[in-house]
Amino acid sequence: MTLSKKTIHTDSAPKALGPYSQAIKAGDFIYTAGQVGLDPRTGEIVSGGIEAETKQVFLNIQNILVAAGSSLELVIKTTVYLRDIQDFGAMNGIYATFFPSNPPARSTVQVAALPRGVAIEIDTVAIVAQ
Repeated sequence: MTLSKKTIHTDSAPKALGPYSQAIKAGDFIYTAGQVGLDPRTGEIVSGGIEAETKQVFLNIQNILVAAGSSLELVIKTTVYLRDIQDFGAMNGIYATFFPSNPPARSTVQVAALPRGVAIEIDTVAIVAQ
């Protein structure tokens, strides 16, 4: 079995803040880089707190997955990084709207800091649409 590796990029999600790709498609899987609540049009963090940032994170992930030939429905694993674990309930409420049924496996951790002072970062693993 030969696996291929393809870099994924879309202008519908924020540009990488460093030397990494928005996502990598490897075989039947797509691995997204951690996404934060940046508006891809302005490059600025969305205002409105954890709820607004979480929503923007998922819009960014959704756009990357579509560009890679997948979708949120095909996400099998997420990792959520929170600046403050007290934001878990608010994040979880928005999270549930993006995964109304058959949610992926998830890990959630509090971290000391995130890029640009954001409240949340999420990365995903998804399968390629068949």
